[in-house]
Amino acid sequence: MGKFSHKVRTFSALEVAKLCGVVNQTAINWIRSGHLKAFSTPGGQYRVYAEDLVSFLKERNMRVPEELHEDLTMPVDPGLALIVDDDKDLNTILKRLLERKIEELRVAQAFDGFEAGRLIAERHPAIVLLDLNLPGVDGISLCKKIRSDESLGQPAVISMTGIAQEEAQPRMMEAGANAFFSKPLNFEALIAKIKELLEERKNPQGKAAGGP
Repeated sequence: MGKFSHKVRTFSALEVAKLCGVVNQTAINWIRSGHLKAFSTPGGQYRVYAEDLVSFLKERNMRVPEELHEDLTMPVDPGLALIVDDDKDLNTILKRLLERKIEELRVAQAFDGFEAGRLIAERHPAIVLLDLNLPGVDGISLCKKIRSDESLGQPAVISMTGIAQEEAQPRMMEAGANAFFSKPLNFEALIAKIKELLEERKNPQGKAAGGP
């Protein structure tokens, strides 16, 4: 349960060349010079992992084809939420509330930014409830990391903070949060938003145009 197999695609030098709009020899030269990371098959053919090709293109400010984004996007676990808050009492209250109010939802907990980053990478929750002020990695940095790394599955992020809303909300929304809640939390509104975001995960074509 909760484990998702994800085979990252590999590309031949010719496929790399076609994706990047260059001739085959150019792609081979990138590989031979060590600029583009690759490995050789038993037959002596070059193969490049999608994630290494994306890194190569980003480093050189080259366009990343949409196909590569699709290859790197890890599926999330649609039945898993992660609560990230160093307030252990609130974290546990939220865990119990979510498990009681949302059928079949499993809830993991993290109490600092480093632990949260590890759990997101390992377990790929569909939704992350993220406190702004965290020990280790702060909430804004973690949210930016989630949004910039396709391999994390692009979970929905709900930001929570006791900081003045007018100061914190623009920063978190700019970092890529899907929603923002001030503390003390309105639990009823929070549960409603979580259900809405989870439903969008199940039925992405039903999302409103222009949504996150």
